[in-house]
Amino acid sequence: MMTMYQDRPLGSAVHDAATESFFAATAGGSLRVKTCVSCRKPHWYPRPLCPYCLGDTEWSDVTGKGEIYSVSVTRRAGPTPYAIAYVRLDEGVTMLSNIVDCDFDSLRIGQRVHVIFKPAEDGTMIPMFAPDPG
Repeated sequence: MMTMYQDRPLGSAVHDAATESFFAATAGGSLRVKTCVSCRKPHWYPRPLCPYCLGDTEWSDVTGKGEIYSVSVTRRAGPTPYAIAYVRLDEGVTMLSNIVDCDFDSLRIGQRVHVIFKPAEDGTMIPMFAPDPG
């Protein structure tokens, strides 16, 4: 059985002062996470205070490379199947995202992935992940 990825409409992202830098980076094809100024630990979901030491945070570029930590394929929730996954980036943070541009039935925990960007309805580029070739 093959369940191939199909593009589906993506709702508009929330734009505010806290997300401005993040979406400016995605528009340019870069992925950013918050890193603590004090303890230097990266974290996701972005927040103004470090969840480890309560220090101030700043945006840092990351490679966008990682591996699937957990994945679930949804086939019956709507007209278009999709895969949602926790992806552990090489920098150590784990993001909840979609896996795209692949056969969903071939996805495996530990599989290497890389970030790609898909446009939302408002044109905002949303980070998602695709399996590495090979």
